[in-house]
Amino acid sequence: MSQESKRILGIETSCDETAVSIIKGDDKRIKVLSNAVSSQINIHKKYSGVIPEVAAREHVVNVIPVLDEAIKESGVSRDNISQYIQALAVTVGPGLVTSLMTGIETAKALSFAWDIPIIGINHIEGHIYANFIGDYIESNIEFPVVVLTVSGGHTMLVFMKDHGDYEVLGTTRDDAAGEAFDKAAQLMELGYPGGPVISEKAQEYIINHREGMWSSLALPRPMNNTPDYDFSFSGLKTSLLYQLRKDSEWRNKISYYCYEFQQAIIDVLITKTLKAVKDKNAKTLMLAGGVTANQKLRQDISDKIKKECKDINLFIPLFEFTTDNAAMIATAGYFKAKQKQFNNLKDLTFLANKKL
Repeated sequence: MSQESKRILGIETSCDETAVSIIKGDDKRIKVLSNAVSSQINIHKKYSGVIPEVAAREHVVNVIPVLDEAIKESGVSRDNISQYIQALAVTVGPGLVTSLMTGIETAKALSFAWDIPIIGINHIEGHIYANFIGDYIESNIEFPVVVLTVSGGHTMLVFMKDHGDYEVLGTTRDDAAGEAFDKAAQLMELGYPGGPVISEKAQEYIINHREGMWSSLALPRPMNNTPDYDFSFSGLKTSLLYQLRKDSEWRNKISYYCYEFQQAIIDVLITKTLKAVKDKNAKTLMLAGGVTANQKLRQDISDKIKKECKDINLFIPLFEFTTDNAAMIATAGYFKAKQKQFNNLKDLTFLANKKL
């Protein structure tokens, strides 16, 4: 291995995914050697959201089997794991307290047993670093970078001047975009999680749309023209509710409602993001978080960048690294390990509302 080449084991348990990954990083690329995930989505569907106590119990049950799976997938023997791994990276927040505790205590025990250093990672930072998986040097990731981070729990614009140097430009004042999708899906009786099903129904409308098919639905674009970089989506959800109440035939137009709701969110996200890119003279734009798996968002922002910001490099993580996973945590850990930014084992703890 080169002087900078390191293998990092990452652990992610901030919400309802139990995930462990091993990556190998050097000065040119991040290679994912294993990426094991145990999802609880089917457990929480019946509650239309994540129940913290249930999530915590599932993490305790799943974390060791997922760890074993990741180690086996990487091709290393557990007997010499301490010589194989150069550092452990673990999510310390933001997230659910009881979920974070499982991952952190597991990582601390492994760090002590294997005698390797540990690194605490901000969950949002992990999502950002999903963009660095692969050949990141050859991919022309140039600083400064504007990052649109959009998920079930977070919607924010971040200005990244260098590795580990962040400025939060704006965030949501109420619901995150992913949360708005979940609530809208609940209003339209589509189940949980809302983002994927609304996207699917919206695509049906795009494929089957005919001119004059339905009358225009006027949903707002909240805070679209404000001078700041903040977001707000609770009013959009309320507007949808009023529209559904007025329309006794809305169930026959479900794909249309999904399309219009999705497009309203996408329009706001893109408007605010391009404003930040231009104002900050960014060289690179990155997307991060689970909502960036949305195909329409990916396509629309790509089209806008080509039209309005031709010199900007756009990066969107591979689909498997958009939702919560440990490869992104391990990748963020690699860049901290390069700078020897390790944590004291006994002082490492969780922070449910941890800021970037």
